[in-house]
Amino acid sequence: MRILTVVGARPQFIKAAAVSRELRKKPEVEEILIHTGQHFDAGMSDIFFEQMEIPRPDHRLQISGMNHGAMTGRMLEGVEALITDRKPDWVLIYGDTNSTLAGALAAAKLHVPVAHVEAGLRSFNMRMPEEINRVLADRISSVLFCPTAHAVSNLEAEGYRNLNVEIQLVGDVMQDAALFYKSRARRPESVSTYARDDLILATVHRAENTDDRERLTQIVMALNRLHRDQPVVLPLHPRTRKCLEKYGLKLDLHVIEPVGYLEMVWLLEHAQIVLTDSGGLQKEAYFFGRPCVTLRDETEWVELVERGVNYLSGANAESILSAVGRMRPVTVMDDDQLYGGGQAARRIAQYFV
Repeated sequence: MRILTVVGARPQFIKAAAVSRELRKKPEVEEILIHTGQHFDAGMSDIFFEQMEIPRPDHRLQISGMNHGAMTGRMLEGVEALITDRKPDWVLIYGDTNSTLAGALAAAKLHVPVAHVEAGLRSFNMRMPEEINRVLADRISSVLFCPTAHAVSNLEAEGYRNLNVEIQLVGDVMQDAALFYKSRARRPESVSTYARDDLILATVHRAENTDDRERLTQIVMALNRLHRDQPVVLPLHPRTRKCLEKYGLKLDLHVIEPVGYLEMVWLLEHAQIVLTDSGGLQKEAYFFGRPCVTLRDETEWVELVERGVNYLSGANAESILSAVGRMRPVTVMDDDQLYGGGQAARRIAQYFV
């Protein structure tokens, strides 16, 4: 059994680390890893392969820094050539990035079955590039590995039970990674030693926030005000840095370079609360027992909002500040293993043998 895995962005490296570890336990499975280059610098890419002990990519396409259409097209071309050359039995894709869509399209056009990890998620906001990618990837996949019951329900509502596709509820592979790497957490060199619950961890990178001057201005205002009373640590995404410079906005808080996964785990363990527009970090906050304020108007992880451990604040400064006050005292517990309890990667690997 030969599986060609396509990754390109930070969350996919984390997910692939968990699944690849389980696939390597199967002598009958050969995995070929393709890195599209979507996240290309050492802070967003190489450090994850080093820290998480993921085998080095067999192929690097080095495609980044373009508009969505150009990037996806170049990735499609590159992945298609590798599928033709390596002749995999399956193409394995993760999440909702341009790399995800390119891998799915290339495989489907060559009649190679596609397995989509983290299938069935929906924000119901088609202005998000990620929503377009995940909907299209689901539709041309042969097996859909769903992280939650909500994701399964979304697919059922869209009629997937009537299509020639398998729907598997496996849990979330990011929880597998969180549990595996928790003991290896390390403090970022640029961050002072904080006691547990001392800081606020924030991340901002979604195009809906960074590319909108007013939304980004409001988020910056809120973070700066929070930092007056409690340290706010923000690993700054390259896209966000460019937009801050473009709009002339200044962050008066603890800004650091993007960090590896082990450093992010340390920050999560020392945070009192998490503010983010990242889908992955909403879940990681939950895995580490931290309440979350999501700087968006909707989320794919609706079960966290329903449980009261995640709050959608939007991008208004006053709403963000109010949400932080509301969420700070919330206790987060995973008593019923909402995301599978760390068994998702094993279930996915077992499917292929």
